[in-house]
Amino acid sequence: MHNSRQTSNSSSKEIYQYDAPWSVFALDWSKCPHERKAFRMAIGSFIEDSNNKLQVIQRTDLIDGVYGSSHQPRDFTAVAEADSHYPLTKVLWEPWRGDARNSDLLATTGDILRIWELVDNPRYGNTSNSINSSSGRSSPPYYMQQLVKKAELVNMKQTDFCAPLTSFDWNETDPSLIVTASIDTTCTVWNVETNQAKTQLIAHDSDVYDVGFMHGSADIFASVGADGSVRLFDLRSLEHSTILYEAPPAASNVPRRSNGEYTAGNPGTFPLLRLQFNRCNPNLLATFHMDSSAVQILDIRYPSAPVAELVKGHQGSVNCISWSTTQSDLLSTGGEDSQVLVWSIQRQMADVEGSHRHSYYQQPSQQQRHSQQLPRSVKDPVLAYTAESEINSLSWSKGAPEWIGTAFGKTVQALHV
Repeated sequence: MHNSRQTSNSSSKEIYQYDAPWSVFALDWSKCPHERKAFRMAIGSFIEDSNNKLQVIQRTDLIDGVYGSSHQPRDFTAVAEADSHYPLTKVLWEPWRGDARNSDLLATTGDILRIWELVDNPRYGNTSNSINSSSGRSSPPYYMQQLVKKAELVNMKQTDFCAPLTSFDWNETDPSLIVTASIDTTCTVWNVETNQAKTQLIAHDSDVYDVGFMHGSADIFASVGADGSVRLFDLRSLEHSTILYEAPPAASNVPRRSNGEYTAGNPGTFPLLRLQFNRCNPNLLATFHMDSSAVQILDIRYPSAPVAELVKGHQGSVNCISWSTTQSDLLSTGGEDSQVLVWSIQRQMADVEGSHRHSYYQQPSQQQRHSQQLPRSVKDPVLAYTAESEINSLSWSKGAPEWIGTAFGKTVQALHV
């Protein structure tokens, strides 16, 4: 990614690339802090038929015995693969627990929630991957590791129909908890150690598109959906929820679709597609509207209006967002304009804190109150990268925080920031 700063090691590689055999949609970095395991990503395919895949890829020069080969190796090597009937809407590695387990857990959503365990493949190295078999067909590749399905979690109470899951989040404070979002208006909180649903609630008036736990909390999560609202829930008191933000009427939003019609959802609203809590400041979360090039930054202490808005950076709709894992003021965005942008909201957050400190000591004037209700615009990203096609997914690494993973088309790249 380019900017005015120079990297500390000018000879280090800035981009590592993996060319997948299919279009990539789901993407997540391993949470392990050790370099050999940190530089791994789980990726999921988006194929319209019933032959989808989940893969784990790892930087080739960090795999024992691979980098020393005579030919120039590829940047990434696929170390495990599993079949998935439906496209994967999201994949996440288990939060890092700091224990000494040799295996790793992953979760995926699509039709249902699945838990996978990544273990060493006992057949790897013992079987020749010959292209000439007795049947005349090539043998399947034997990967170094294998993904073993540990659980399939389904919550069907009154019908055999299972509504597809749009997204989920894994709680870092209590890794036994996963919350899923569904098009049937519900969110379900799962205990993945007992494989039981802990609670299910009607979260929105229509489809729920994304859900995320507040970082540092085992109880609080937020969701967004087709009704254009951000709603905050607390597992300790589920009788009510807090509406943090509601999208303004669609008539005041631009752009519409090319045919001039409003997008799906309740009449007169623009759906909110994604949300993510800030990894360092639990009060902040980011979200964005369908068919919009702007991103809204919300502060849960001051609901109803964004405290900042990222505008004029993307020339097309935003598709994905990912906060920095180590710096509270940095957010990456990816869009249909093929751009990955990194934004700093440090000054805007300082202004917000200053204005609210001011209001504690004296009653603000009507003009001051009005100015506090307007989101502070951020118009210039601090870093920019242009890919070959629209950006489908972003993931900012926790184990290697100077790297952002991105997926566009069949390409996965790790970008040095």
